[in-house]
Amino acid sequence: MFLGFCILKGIHTMIHAPAKPKLLVISGPSGSGKSTMLQKLFSEFPDKFGFSVSHQSRAPRAGEVDGVHYHFCTREKIEKMIENEEFLESAAYTNHLCGTSKAAVEKVWSENKICVLDIDTEGVRQLKSKAGLDPLFVFIKPPSLQILEKRLRDRKTDSEENIRRRLKVAESELEYASDESNFNLVIVNDDLEKAYTQLRDFIYEKYKNILSSKNKSS
Repeated sequence: MFLGFCILKGIHTMIHAPAKPKLLVISGPSGSGKSTMLQKLFSEFPDKFGFSVSHQSRAPRAGEVDGVHYHFCTREKIEKMIENEEFLESAAYTNHLCGTSKAAVEKVWSENKICVLDIDTEGVRQLKSKAGLDPLFVFIKPPSLQILEKRLRDRKTDSEENIRRRLKVAESELEYASDESNFNLVIVNDDLEKAYTQLRDFIYEKYKNILSSKNKSS
């Protein structure tokens, strides 16, 4: 009788256990189009996704808002946060530090939303070493380095030095993405609408129950 009660109690606990928070990780070189694709995803599902706002040690660029695009702070503060293990992942980029804090991710989860991270492959490596997160990893890939270079130059926002630096980083990221085990999906963005449809359909299949349900946080 007691054994039967314990089994029923265990089943009841499993049924009523809270759903595991979801984490969607998007990676890809600067100029691959990932930001545009994420904007389309957020526009289509405005109440289902939340963006994790990263910490950044560089100064804001024109149009960037503290707490919206990044949490802008000093290098010393980020170094202290790294020391205190407050980040899920962090990396040095050029002369700056950036990272995804645990608090930023938990804030999105507290709103019952899928948390989206836009991070580089170094961040992907770090997340893969952490247990219990179970992220969905997607890499957005340009058709070629030549096309990526053209996109970067057409933006007219980077110096020649920065373009060369971004291309060098892109080579490393593309090499990492060439190992199929590192990502759940690699999308070649040679046509934005086609690439977005591929991203959208893949995510919808993985998170169908969440994306097709009525939002409970509103």
